[in-house]
Amino acid sequence: MTRFPCSSRFTGFLKDLPKCEHHLHIEGTLEPALLFALAARNNIDLPEWFPQTVEACNKRYSEFADLQDFLNHYYVGMGVLIHEADFYDLAMAYFEHAHRDGCLHSEVFFDPQGHVERGISVDTVVNGLHRACKDAAAKFGTTQMLIMCLLRHLPALLGMETLASAEKYYQNGVISGLGLDSAEKPFPPELFEECYTSLKEKFPEVRLTAHAGEEGDHTYVTKALDVLKVSRIDHGVNSKQSEALMDRLVKNDTLLTMCPLSNVKLQVVKDVDELPYREFFDKGILFSINSDDPAYFGGYILDNYVAVQTRFGFSVKEWCTIVLNGINGSWCGEERKQELREIVDDVYAKYKDVL
Repeated sequence: MTRFPCSSRFTGFLKDLPKCEHHLHIEGTLEPALLFALAARNNIDLPEWFPQTVEACNKRYSEFADLQDFLNHYYVGMGVLIHEADFYDLAMAYFEHAHRDGCLHSEVFFDPQGHVERGISVDTVVNGLHRACKDAAAKFGTTQMLIMCLLRHLPALLGMETLASAEKYYQNGVISGLGLDSAEKPFPPELFEECYTSLKEKFPEVRLTAHAGEEGDHTYVTKALDVLKVSRIDHGVNSKQSEALMDRLVKNDTLLTMCPLSNVKLQVVKDVDELPYREFFDKGILFSINSDDPAYFGGYILDNYVAVQTRFGFSVKEWCTIVLNGINGSWCGEERKQELREIVDDVYAKYKDVL
C-alpha cells in the first residue's frame, strides 16, 4: 500500500545513490526471455507443467504460494544453464541492469550444487561468472564479488565436498565468501557448522553469511551468529521477535541484507509496509535493501528502493544513512568504500535542498 508518493525527482535521487547489493542470487536473475533462449540454444525440453511462454512465466511468477513453490520453478530455470557462456550471459545481463539502477557494487550469490548435480562442473560455473565480473568492471567501472552458497536441503557432507571442489577459487580470491540458502525449515544453521568452521580454518580472511530469520524464527539468526560465526545475516526479518537479538545486532554492527519485494512474493508478509524497516532504522539496526531473485519477484534493486520509500517515506538524509550503512557493511576494500562514500556526499549535496 502506497503511503508516500515517490515522485520522479525522488526516484531520480534513489537511482543516483551508489547502491550496494549484498543479497542477489545470480540464478534468480534468469529472465524468462533468456531462459527460453538458453533452453533453445542448449536443446533442453522444459517440463510440461512449466509455463511455456514468457507471458505465462511472468504470470506464474506473480502467484507463488510459498518459498518451495518458487524453488520448484527456480530449479527448472537453473537447468538451462549448461556452458560457461550461459553463466557469462546470465551474469552480464544482471550487471547491466544493476548498473542502470545505480548499483555500483554487487556481491553475488551462486549455487554450485544445483549445477554439479546436473553434471556441470564447478569450473564451468565459476569461470563464466568470474569472466562476467571482470568484463562488467571494465565496461561499467563497477565492482563485483562472488559468494558461493550451500543448499541447506542437501546433506552437509555434500557441502564439504563442494567446498573441496572450490578450494582453489578461495585460494586465489575469485570466490570471496560463503553463504547458506534454500529453504530454512527444517534445516537449522547448526547442521552446517563443520562446513563453515573448516573453511574459516583454511582461509581466515573468508567472509561468512547465511540466510536466517525469513522462514525460521529469531533463533535461526542467533544460531547463525553463534554457531556459524557469520558476520552478517541474509534476510533477518524475524530478528524483530527478540529485543535481546536486536540489541545484539546494534552492538555488533551486524548488517541484515533485506529483500522487501521478495518477502511479499514469498508470503512472508502481505505488503512491504509490514516489514520492520522503520523500527530497525530507529533502533540503529544496520540493513541494506536488495532484490534477491528479481526475475522471479518482479523487481531489481531500484524497484525495491522505491517500494520501501512509498511505504516508509524516509528522508533524503535517512536514505543516505541507509546507503552508507550498506557501503560500510560491504566486503570490498576500504579504498572502494571511500569512493562510494564520496558519491553519497555528492548525491546528498545535489538533492538536500530540493526534496
